[in-house]
Amino acid sequence: MQGNRKWGMLAFAFTATVINYIDRLAFNYLSAEGPLREIISDEVFGYIGTTFFIAYTCSNLVSGWLIDRLKTKLGYLLSMAVWTTATLLHAFARTPLQFGAFRFLLGVGEAGNWPAAVKLIAEWFPPSQRSTASGIFNSGSAVGAIVAPVLIGWLAIHFDWNYIFICLGALGYIWILLFWYVYKVPSTDAGQTQSRNIPLKVLFKNRFVFFFTVSKFFIDPVWYFITFWIGRYLVDVHQLDLAQMAWLAIIPFIMADAGNILGGMFTQFMINKVGLPVERARKTAVVIFGALLVGSLVSAPLLITSATMAIVLLGVAAFANTAYTANSLAFPADVVPTNATASVWGIASVGAGLGGACFQALSGISVASLTTKFNYAVAYHTIFIGYGVLASIGICIVLFLMGPLRKDPLLEKWGDDGAQDNL
Repeated sequence: MQGNRKWGMLAFAFTATVINYIDRLAFNYLSAEGPLREIISDEVFGYIGTTFFIAYTCSNLVSGWLIDRLKTKLGYLLSMAVWTTATLLHAFARTPLQFGAFRFLLGVGEAGNWPAAVKLIAEWFPPSQRSTASGIFNSGSAVGAIVAPVLIGWLAIHFDWNYIFICLGALGYIWILLFWYVYKVPSTDAGQTQSRNIPLKVLFKNRFVFFFTVSKFFIDPVWYFITFWIGRYLVDVHQLDLAQMAWLAIIPFIMADAGNILGGMFTQFMINKVGLPVERARKTAVVIFGALLVGSLVSAPLLITSATMAIVLLGVAAFANTAYTANSLAFPADVVPTNATASVWGIASVGAGLGGACFQALSGISVASLTTKFNYAVAYHTIFIGYGVLASIGICIVLFLMGPLRKDPLLEKWGDDGAQDNL
């Protein structure tokens, strides 16, 4: 019975991630064309993106730690309530400063989604299934990115932009009610979740946690760039309107969805069928999907000759990124105790947030500057190469600096009496 129920629990994490990305991307698409574009320039858009990631970073410092202490159910509910309310408040913004304030609040809440889901998976799934479960839950980001342009494009035809944010807020509140009623901790994990919590200062000093965090500073901004800027890229470089862009923009995210599922299944196949140890299987996936991610971005300026070719290459990059992420989501549960997985993912996501904040601002400045000197195509293609370089740095950190992907004996002993004296 519990074996079947875990997939129902995973469905909540998947659905929350879909809602997360729809809420995150609605503003991006609505400001790419129409009334909001008149007040949100490229440079302002970059700064508002940075505002979101500053909040995302600050929140990640405490969200994982808080979720480990509040436990999965209450922590997930609190996170969803904050970002849903922030989405709703977008309806009342009228200036860039107001949008920036509500994007900040959105970042505060959305930061909790991933550590909460990582903790849910660690509670309900064994190690051999975690990459697959992680891929399924994280595919919600790609599904959300697929749904967002079509849904927002359709709603924009029939409603004013402010009513769209009200509808999206209502969707989040429905999830909150259902999750509150249904979610329970599995009985097999009940004892473990009561063990001693590992202090953040101990986790910060851990080699795996430190370099995993640094790797996300370089890798995660690639995904943020694709999801945040694809609408403007298609409008600016390929002169598509909102309706055309909405349908074309979903293709990379369909490929990203495939990456989430296949990336996790690839590692599960290598473990169960080929017989590779968990650590070797995960790092094999990192090499394959990391090389595909870097290659697609660096080669983009040479291969993009049309909107179709641009979508294909962005799709390959999105596929590789999510296939890698399906495996990286399982890293914390491979190394640290279950009751610290949310904290570790939260700490690591600080790196992602800092990278997002830095490179969103730099992307906006670069687009504005290079377009003035050259044109939009040169500006974006230069940025593609830059993100390819960033991804290569992040992959090298995972392979050569992060350390082994197996249980850390010192962290495992933390709950034992006197173990803290040895750390």
